[in-house]
Amino acid sequence: MDKPLRVVLAGGGTAGHTSPLIATAQALQQATDVSLSCIGTARGLETTVIPAAGLELDLVDPVPMPRSLTPQLALVPARLVGAVRQARAILHKRGADVMVGFGGYVSMPAYLAARSLRIPIVIHEQNAVPGLANKVAARFAAVTATSFPQTPLPGARFIGLPVRTEIATLATQGRPTRAEARESLGLDPERPALLVSGGSQGARSINTATVAARDELLAQGFQVLHVWGKKNFKPDEHRAMTDEATGGRYVPLAYVEGMQEAYAAADLMLGRSGAGTVVETAVVGLPGVFVPLPHGNGEQARNADPLVAAGAAVLVPDADLDASRLVSEVSPLLSDHTRLEAMARAGRDLMPADAAATLAGLVIGSARPERSA
Repeated sequence: MDKPLRVVLAGGGTAGHTSPLIATAQALQQATDVSLSCIGTARGLETTVIPAAGLELDLVDPVPMPRSLTPQLALVPARLVGAVRQARAILHKRGADVMVGFGGYVSMPAYLAARSLRIPIVIHEQNAVPGLANKVAARFAAVTATSFPQTPLPGARFIGLPVRTEIATLATQGRPTRAEARESLGLDPERPALLVSGGSQGARSINTATVAARDELLAQGFQVLHVWGKKNFKPDEHRAMTDEATGGRYVPLAYVEGMQEAYAAADLMLGRSGAGTVVETAVVGLPGVFVPLPHGNGEQARNADPLVAAGAAVLVPDADLDASRLVSEVSPLLSDHTRLEAMARAGRDLMPADAAATLAGLVIGSARPERSA
């Protein structure tokens, strides 16, 4: 009897890396007899979400890469050597047939360790602008997969972003649970609804502009589901309200446990353009007004570009977002059901919903030759 395929997955730091990792692990479990484990660091979100997903986690020391010339840069080589040594020991202990990396600084030592052990490497890049670890690993990986069509990596194959089962299910159902989702979130089942979310930590500029535009949106009869982010939400200040004349509603929340429910409830989303948000909204057919984070290497604006070009989303620079701009972008869209439907179709046509299953198939096909034989 064949032994289970032994797969080690590396990724962490933020939900942008851990969410597709977990989605891929779920798809592998559905596709074949598999033994899974993950590599992360003690500093990232993975210490919480990966065990919560029922996956085993091994830790290596973090090797953050400074973005500028600082004294910390001199410490990187020694730290990297130590982390690679730790990753080699983990891969050996786990008997890895294939190593799957999702980028971030935890992936670099895992990639180098796998290469030194001649273990096939499959990488997935979530952003339109690739990170350093995946730029390096793409030169020797067996498979390089991307979330966006034009990501500049050698040999890249566009498959989309692996999304959680709940998101993929919502995509295939066509968001038929809208009325139920709205009622559970305190929204009117019939009125156009705007979902506002700046991500798990919230976004100050988006929150500020939304509060400033709130009265005008409600006066026009719209409703707003405003997810503030846990660190920003103040129960004494942020309370639900209704415009008595129009019936427009404002529902503030600290967070939403399952974003698929918020996606199902909304007609339009206002938020940042992290890879997860961009792809998930496109997959489920939720049009977006994206306000890229104005920091980093510009990856958020690049993430939104394919959807904007396809007519599935609108982009607003962070510096331009105020109450007036928010209302001028959101109000015409919420009033135009035909345009919203066209934007939804454009998003669904652009982003595959089955990326997790596709990546799982690529991982299985890249297993060590001696096992395949």
